[in-house]
Amino acid sequence: MPTFSTVFNFFGVALLLALTPGPDNLFVLVQSMQRGVRVGLAVVLGLCLGLLVHTSAVALGLAAVLATLPLAFSLLQIAGAVYLAWLAWQALRPRPAGSASATAIGPTTSTAASPTALARMVGRGLLMNLSNPKVLLFFLAFLPQFTHPAQGSIASQVLWLGLVFMLATLLVFGAIACFSGYFATLLQRHAHAQSWLDKLAGLVFLALALRLLSSELALPE
Repeated sequence: MPTFSTVFNFFGVALLLALTPGPDNLFVLVQSMQRGVRVGLAVVLGLCLGLLVHTSAVALGLAAVLATLPLAFSLLQIAGAVYLAWLAWQALRPRPAGSASATAIGPTTSTAASPTALARMVGRGLLMNLSNPKVLLFFLAFLPQFTHPAQGSIASQVLWLGLVFMLATLLVFGAIACFSGYFATLLQRHAHAQSWLDKLAGLVFLALALRLLSSELALPE
């Protein structure tokens, strides 16, 4: 297990990284603004589960194996971009006037917090995180820097650090979800606010898809 000083320093770095604008926190921001706090927190939970998968892959050595297969990472990158493009299409596609399902990617805010809908949003957050190969590469390069052979098993240290990173992510992304979700409740009092939120969401998803598709992966040598 890492020492307290290592965990403390790592937690500070993780907080700063979580605060840095990126695809995941933008995803939380947009989804929370569209459908409210509970939906945003469900997305955050899904993203954190994705981080747990990435951490386990690094601890078990699977990430190092995948890093030697550039084709696998390229396919994952394309899949992630396609998924984001699909979300953008769902948000931007025309809907019949007066339709009961006129929100962007699913039910209205009042029904989006049903157990089934929340579970779906957890899955969406998980898929969003897992479909971005840069997260796995980042963990592969970042987590081992805070491990020390004298402190025990490297794999167990990586798992501990991954949990600390998840905690930092949960705190920061949870705060984003709460703030933007509250902001959404204010906007939704206006007649056309939801339509504008949907358009904003679609543009954000499309930009993230293009960014992921056009970015180059720096595979470890």
